[in-house]
Amino acid sequence: MMPCCGLLTASKHPVPLKGISVDVQVKGFVADVSATLKYKNEEQNPLEAVFVFPMDADSAVYSFEALVDGKRIVAEIQEKKKAHQTYEDALAQGKEAFLLEEDESSGDIFSCSVGNLPPGQEAEVKLAFVQELPVEADGAVRFVLPAVLNPRYTPQDEQTQSVTANIPRAPKGSLPYTLELSVSLQSPYGIARVESNCSLTPLRYTKDDKTTAQISLGPGHQFDRDVELLMYYEEVNKPSVNLEWGIPNAKADSLMSETAMMLSFYPRFPEAEEQSDCGEFIFLIDCSGSMGCTMGDAENSPTRIDSAKETLFLLLKSLPVGCYFNIFSFGSTYDSFFPESVAYTQQTMESALEKMKTMSDDLGGTEILEPLKHIYDTAGKPGHPRQLFLFTDGEVRNTKAVIAKVSQNADKHRCFGFGIGEGASTALVKGISQAAGGTAEFITGKERMQPKALRSLKASLPLISPTGPAVSEGLTSSHLSHGPCGL
Repeated sequence: MMPCCGLLTASKHPVPLKGISVDVQVKGFVADVSATLKYKNEEQNPLEAVFVFPMDADSAVYSFEALVDGKRIVAEIQEKKKAHQTYEDALAQGKEAFLLEEDESSGDIFSCSVGNLPPGQEAEVKLAFVQELPVEADGAVRFVLPAVLNPRYTPQDEQTQSVTANIPRAPKGSLPYTLELSVSLQSPYGIARVESNCSLTPLRYTKDDKTTAQISLGPGHQFDRDVELLMYYEEVNKPSVNLEWGIPNAKADSLMSETAMMLSFYPRFPEAEEQSDCGEFIFLIDCSGSMGCTMGDAENSPTRIDSAKETLFLLLKSLPVGCYFNIFSFGSTYDSFFPESVAYTQQTMESALEKMKTMSDDLGGTEILEPLKHIYDTAGKPGHPRQLFLFTDGEVRNTKAVIAKVSQNADKHRCFGFGIGEGASTALVKGISQAAGGTAEFITGKERMQPKALRSLKASLPLISPTGPAVSEGLTSSHLSHGPCGL
């Protein structure tokens, strides 16, 4: 059963989409995405439906409109309470109405409420957003169009359920629609190649200097998993400038009327400084039930917990001798391998590897706050900066509360997030990393696991300063490890 986002009735019954088409314009390290969704009410009665969909935490919606029965409805930004009241008033008057909003607890889930759709009526929804694109360990610029929306686990003390809690699951291969996706690429120094986890048409250059190109998904793509594009540019470390003219008919006091310039630079620094062997490395491994799901559709695909354990294995084998470490498993409860962090030796590493074999997806729900509180209440090792690594599929309801707890303790440690499997919450994984000066990585397959794991470990290792003791890399270099800077 494939978990997926889609159109749902008020009673959580799915309304099958008839088609999705997406146009993506990638300019350097930024993507402009326009998605059109078509669906039809095949019921005998009017229905109020909700379209639930995931978005990257680094995205910003700037346009939303709907076409119903020849009428075009254009979204207007309002304060949340006022928007809800406007929507309810329209429904009470028998009007067509749409309400687009971000989930209360997480910045990577949006829902669109659709009201009073008559029997047999077709509707078309068009959504546009911009997104900053991260850079992979091998220099690839990564774009992901998420299809999978994992139901978020709600901790026992939470009063409200996540909007994803009761999302139905469509059997694999049964989706009644396909995805059409076209991508236009632009890079001032040339586009070398594009790779994907999906079938693509051949890359077609539209200029002789290879600075612009087009590519699209192969026909008949079943949108039952994330679409990942990896774009490799020539001379990626050279600065570039994009100029965007203001919209002529926009309101004079609107930001959209202003001309904007974006300077992108992704510098490369020489590795002149040596890295220290000090540090306290704490690994938090999600062992909740959802970690038993497989990583993909392929036969013999590993489970998420197996992928997390394999990534942890790489990190443990690469720790510097002389540091300290500990490993926590968590779900509805939590436990640690050692009562406190222990010195990293051949013996303690082998002991940890042996205990890892027993880790499984048997700890219930995803509750991260309690083990975090325990770690923060425990004193660190003097002279060993604390580095926290969190492995999770991100299926948690109280995302903002977790990020707030990490932020409150940011002066005590750095935090590195690993999202395991498709549909991992970008709001959670990126949020905790940014809150405590770390990096965020997403593991969706074995082929890119090792460079991602080692990049995070390298970013966490303190540096030996020529004029002083070991120091942490700090926020500046960790931000650069996320990707390019923009002005």
